[in-house]
Amino acid sequence: QVQLVESGGGLVQAGGSLRLSCAASGRSASTYTMGWFRQAPGKEREFVVGISWSGGSTNYADSVKGRFTISRDNAKNTVYLQMNSLKPEDTAVYYCAVDFTRQFTRRVGVLESEYDSWGQGTQVTVSS
Repeated sequence: QVQLVESGGGLVQAGGSLRLSCAASGRSASTYTMGWFRQAPGKEREFVVGISWSGGSTNYADSVKGRFTISRDNAKNTVYLQMNSLKPEDTAVYYCAVDFTRQFTRRVGVLESEYDSWGQGTQVTVSS
């Protein structure tokens, strides 16, 4: 049974940076797509970015392109989200997720229903 634990969230001023981590334990995620979603108060959970098992395929939401970068270290069973040039509208709880339904795929899903394992979330707050 896999457990996903996010870390690295916090309070930052607009224009600043944060680096989130998501560590998987109990099961290897190294051959599966992983992704990040976020949910702001009063809003639906939305896709941020995902990455295929090898890192060879990524998929970014338009709202974060050029500012956020996803990466993974399969030896550490961990995925990262580097967030630069943060804006107040980036304020949300950030969740990592794994798609365990397919191995060795280049597909990077953008829907919640395409991921079946989720972390508890970490709060990111960007002040004006």
